[in-house]
Amino acid sequence: MEYAPLTFAPILKPKVWGGRRLEKWGKQLPTGVDIGESWELADLPVEIEGGCSIVDAGVAAGTPLRRLIEQDPDGILGRLSASCRDGFPLLLKFLDARESLSVQVHPDVLYAQAHPGAHLKTESWLVLEAEPGALIYKGVQEGVTREVFASAIEQGSVIEHLVEVPVKAGDVHDLPSGTCHALGGGVLVAEIQTPSDTTFRVYDWERTDRELHIEQALDCIRFSPPDPQPEPAVIESSGIRTSLLSKTPYYAVERIDSLETRTLPLATDDAPEVLMMINGEATLGATLLPLGRTVLLPAKLAHQELQLGAGSSFLRITVDHGP
Repeated sequence: MEYAPLTFAPILKPKVWGGRRLEKWGKQLPTGVDIGESWELADLPVEIEGGCSIVDAGVAAGTPLRRLIEQDPDGILGRLSASCRDGFPLLLKFLDARESLSVQVHPDVLYAQAHPGAHLKTESWLVLEAEPGALIYKGVQEGVTREVFASAIEQGSVIEHLVEVPVKAGDVHDLPSGTCHALGGGVLVAEIQTPSDTTFRVYDWERTDRELHIEQALDCIRFSPPDPQPEPAVIESSGIRTSLLSKTPYYAVERIDSLETRTLPLATDDAPEVLMMINGEATLGATLLPLGRTVLLPAKLAHQELQLGAGSSFLRITVDHGP
């Protein structure tokens, strides 16, 4: 069987905190609607609305990713296993935060094992745009206990107990499950995560129309400051700069920058890879990859060559194993 790169129709998610900046990233936004998320590659269960990506080009156009995996798991996943919910072991998004997101936390392994319906979520953010003075909130401050934090929730002073981190374009932040966090207003990120949409909110900036999940969140939060973010490891060779941005137990993220016009050979090594264009454009065979485009390389894809213009950049995401 001959395999081809797979691209998908973005799944656009209206959010109260969203904006319109994703239009610059190639997304056709509905008129008059603030869009917070564009799910680029998703394979969550069918009971979650808009949870599975649909191929938008080529012979497989119109086919859900879940069906492709069911029909040919070896061809798509190779030596990898599906996620714990039988789907693709990554969820990839662009997030546009016109306003700050809720302060939230995601379950870790132990919580997910003890609570059916909850699923581990570790994620990483690459900051693509940030307004002057933009922040994220990442972890609780030194000395903050469950009791102190519970009292802060009641008093509406949660933000005073979080670690504020100034951000700029190019920054990367890992958010292991259990990290209490929030994306601040004026920030646009690429998000790489394990395939879960389980979110427990503890504070929503005085918004009153969304549910909070106080007890669940308190059971999940890691009450210690965040680990230092490692500096990216950078290798430059033959006009290509490769930066290892993130290495978690579940996935790795590299940033590839083309310093000149280059042809880059791609080999999948019997495991799928995902590319996300974050600057300029590229061509992969007959597939054009403009800014904001995401492409899945099936595990059994034959040797491919990626044509990159000078100044083009993309993320290369590989899976270690599914959660």
